[in-house]
Formats: sequence, structure tokens, C-alpha cells
Amino acid sequence: MDREEIAKYFRKIPQNFNYILILQILPLLLISSMLVKEIDPRLFQKQMIYYVIGALSMVFAAFIPWQRILWWFAPLSYLANIALLAALKYFGISILGAKRWLIIPGTHFTIQPSEFIKISVVLMLAHLIGHNPPPEKGYGLKDLTKLSIIILIPFYLIAKEPDLGTALVLLMTGFGVLFLAGINHKITIGILLLSVIAVTAAWQFNLIRPYQKKRINDFLGKPSYHVQQALIAIGSGGLHGKSKDEATQTQLKFLPISSSDFIFAYLGERLGFSGMVIVIITYILLIVHLLQISHIYSDDYLIKSVASGLALLFFIYMGVNMYMIIGMAPVVGVPLPMFSHGGTSFIIFAIFFGILLNLIAFKRYFQYNADAKITMMEKDAIDRDLQSPVSARRKKSEEPVSSVQAKLDALKKHKKPSTGL
Repeated sequence: MDREEIAKYFRKIPQNFNYILILQILPLLLISSMLVKEIDPRLFQKQMIYYVIGALSMVFAAFIPWQRILWWFAPLSYLANIALLAALKYFGISILGAKRWLIIPGTHFTIQPSEFIKISVVLMLAHLIGHNPPPEKGYGLKDLTKLSIIILIPFYLIAKEPDLGTALVLLMTGFGVLFLAGINHKITIGILLLSVIAVTAAWQFNLIRPYQKKRINDFLGKPSYHVQQALIAIGSGGLHGKSKDEATQTQLKFLPISSSDFIFAYLGERLGFSGMVIVIITYILLIVHLLQISHIYSDDYLIKSVASGLALLFFIYMGVNMYMIIGMAPVVGVPLPMFSHGGTSFIIFAIFFGILLNLIAFKRYFQYNADAKITMMEKDAIDRDLQSPVSARRKKSEEPVSSVQAKLDALKKHKKPSTGL
């Protein structure tokens, strides 16, 4: 694109953004920031920094022409994030027995590579699916195996940290994108059977770590301390919740990790059942909207993969976190998306939204330009067609006049002078 085209792009592209997506996020941010501020004002200040960084990242991502750079960015981003996951073994800091974070040199901030790999995996899958769309009956075993490698490598590295919860989220999201793109139904049944066999074998041959087994046993038997305190907090909130000073489960520190993994329990204590329903409905509307985008742009596998991947991430994170809090799922370190306190996860989701906004706007922008060019070409052709008969008639009308005038001039030239009698 030349300079004029670039200037036009940056001027016109915001007009094609899907602003409904941005508006659907705002209620989550407002409620979350209020709860985090009540839990710890210092965390609220950090959260505001994360919001600013996330907003800038989303705007930056929304203006990058991903359709044109994804062919090199997706593989490079994927390999870079695989390298970061591998570096955790040597440079990662250990918290609660798990090496999941890397310190940013020269700062006190940390990053969690397992969060960044999610966007890389979805973009890589979108790039590959776009270049090799599934046939009518869906991907066969050969194509599915190639695409599965993109998912299984980071899954293994994350599970090794150990962070089985995040690894499973990545696994379900990746294969969910492939399923929505199109997989042969026979292979889908085979994958489900293999998954059941793999889980059974992992349990029988002690491939699952002791603390992970304990979480599963706590889920099947008596709830753990974390879940018990979460249930007390939710139950005490009633229908409309309590005031900040009366929310003793959180204010007296009975509820653990109340600002991140268990913030939904504090939501129940503070705003009650009605507040929980509002947040759940907000999530459902957002997920439905993302799936609708995936359906509308089903012919564009890049938009379809990113929109469906984002919808799956929200659905899986939301479902696991809420079920975990009420004792319906094992306790794992899965935050509530764009609601729990935390920087890396929030920024990643913001970038995800920015990419999706750009993909939709980019497609609309160039469709409009292409339609405008076609319209102008058709208009020029019509004008030429309309003008050609007129010019032809003018030539026909002008031709007799010129011939008559020539004859008159000739007669005048050869006219003999008259003689008098």
C-alpha cells in the first residue's frame, strides 16, 4: 500500500470495528475492579495498570493488518512461545512448587508463558486451516495428526511445569477449534475413546501427580478447605449480597485467593445471587456473540478460528472456575477470564479481542473498497455506453451540414458573374 492508502486505512478501519464486543466487556471490568479494590487497594492500583496496558495492546492489535502478516507472524510467535515454555525449566521462578513465571529483566513484573501460548496456538491453527481448509467430510487422520502436533507440544510443556489445569484448557481449546472447523465424525468418536483410555491409564499407572490426585479425591469426596470457604461465602451472600464490612469471609481472610481464582465466591458474598446471575448472563451473551461471528464469517477460516477459539477460551475458563468454586469440579488454577485479578491473562485476552476486531474490520474495509471499485468501473462502462450513441448521433447530424456547406462554397466559387441587358 502507498502512503495515501495507508492513511486511508488508519482513518477508515475504526469505522468497521465491532464495538458491541468492547461494550460487552465493560460490565465485567467495572464489577471486577470494584471487588478487587475492596479486597486490596494495592491490587486495585496494579489492576488499573493492567487495564491501561491491556487497552493499549488491544488498540495496537486492532490496527495491525493480520491478514497480510500472519503467514510469518504465526510461526514465529509459536516458536518464540515454545522457547519461553522450555526456558521455564532453567530460568523460571517457583511459586507453590510450580515453575510457571519468568521475571521481566529490570522490573518486578512477571509473565506466564502458558498464557501467551494460547494465542499463538489459535493463530497458528487459524493460519494452517486457512491455507488448507477441511474437505466436505472434514479433516482425515493425516491432516488431523499434523494439526494436533501444534497443540500437543505446548500441552506437554505446560503439564510438565506442572500446570495441568492450563494444559487441559489449551488442549480443549485447540481441539475445539479443529472440531468447529471440521473433523470427520468417525475420527471424532475415536478421539473421545482415546481420551477416556488415556485418563484411565494415567490414573492407574500413577502418571498423575499426588497433589492432582488429592484434588480429584477432594472433589469426589469431602470438599477441600478452599471450596468449603467459598460455599460459605456464597451462601452468606443470599439473594442481594452484603455490604463490604459485613462480607467477613473475605475481609477476615477466610476465603483464600479471593482476588483471583476465588473472586466469584466474593462476588456471591458481596452482590449475592443476583450479582452472580448478572455476571453469568454477561459471559453467555459474549460467548454467543463470538459464536455468531464465527458462523457469519464461516467462509473465512481465519476469522472463524479466532472467534471460535476466543469463545471456547471464555466458555472453558468460566465453566471450570465456577464449577470449581461450588465443588462441581476439582480445584485448579484457572482464573475467571477478564474478571480475576492478574495481568498476563487479561492482556492476552485484550490482544485476542484486538486481533478479532481487526480481522472483521479488515475484511469489511477491503470488501467495501472492492465493491466501490467495481461500482465505479460499472458506472464508467455505463457512462461510455450512454455517451457513445449521443456522439454517434452528433457525427451523423454534423456530417450532412458539413457536406452541404462544402457544396455551397463550391457553387460560390464557380458562380459566373451576371450580365445586364
